[in-house]
Amino acid sequence: MIKTSLNIQKVAQSKVDQLDFDNIPFGKVFTDHMYVADYKDGEWGEFRIEAFGHLPVHPANIAWHYGQSIFEGMKATKSKDGIPMLFRPEMHSKRINRSAERLCMPPFPKDAFVEGVYELVKLEQNWIPKAEGSALYLRPFMIAMDEFIGVQVSKTYKFIIFCCPVGPYYSKPLKLKAETKYIRAAEGGVGYAKAAGNYAGSLFPTELAKQEGFDQVLWLDAKEFKYCQEVGTMNIFFVIGDTIVTPSTDKGTILEGITKDSLLHLLRAKGHKVEERMISIDEVVAASKDGSLKEIFGAGTAAVVANVEKVGYRDHTINLDIDSYKISPWLKDTINGIRSCRIEDEHGWTVKVV
Repeated sequence: MIKTSLNIQKVAQSKVDQLDFDNIPFGKVFTDHMYVADYKDGEWGEFRIEAFGHLPVHPANIAWHYGQSIFEGMKATKSKDGIPMLFRPEMHSKRINRSAERLCMPPFPKDAFVEGVYELVKLEQNWIPKAEGSALYLRPFMIAMDEFIGVQVSKTYKFIIFCCPVGPYYSKPLKLKAETKYIRAAEGGVGYAKAAGNYAGSLFPTELAKQEGFDQVLWLDAKEFKYCQEVGTMNIFFVIGDTIVTPSTDKGTILEGITKDSLLHLLRAKGHKVEERMISIDEVVAASKDGSLKEIFGAGTAAVVANVEKVGYRDHTINLDIDSYKISPWLKDTINGIRSCRIEDEHGWTVKVV
């Protein structure tokens, strides 16, 4: 790992003693420090770790008005021996740069990204919960910083990583509504990027779904409302017969999940039949009617693996017996076990922070 001229300024007194590790709300508790870098005059510089705090931002900041804002989601855990562990940090670096390219933002150097994550986790390791399934959630993000009212590409940017100790994202199985009016992404759009606007656009239909008793939206394609894409917070998998099916990402409408990629590797290594292809909601309904639909589950950094017990689509309801699930519990246990070193990492995904 190449080192930059990283300046680390530690806080005088940590707040970690104020945290109740047995009762951690997701995304509301923040650690002592954050990593910051600035882009100006065509290059990234001023790499530093400083006290976590508010940012002075101009009211005419381009990110507020025109949406040049992207982010990542990562987790750091502890091994059974208490060593901080990162999970596939280089893939997160590649993905944030794919998002940056789509939104006309400068790529962030891979070595600086990995170093920033590594050094920040090393500094904040006392904040990592010990319970398996809990983690230190890392939020790298990039925003435009030009102060100008006009639709144009910013010339200055800020890159930040901050941390939140978290417990499980979903505490119970999910109920999904297959959305037939609103869309998340269309071909040629920004669906594959982790752009802030993607999530803003999903809020209204998600709230409508919650009013109907669902937890999240299962997004369908923008042309025909026929093909499954993803859920608001995760990629989606279907177990039909002896085959695990997940929507392909080649249309550019679905986020290329790092957890999804990891699950696909695990499934194939175990000899399971896996298909990445377009899958229609009608196929899922038909499989539920003939009894071949065995499981539906989601996969994402925050959720890890989340079971789905119900899907509503127009006037049809799919109900599933999650107690009969076999694939998703194994996947979740394996991912959590690799992160805690309870299970051997045969894929070279984990990085020890020592």
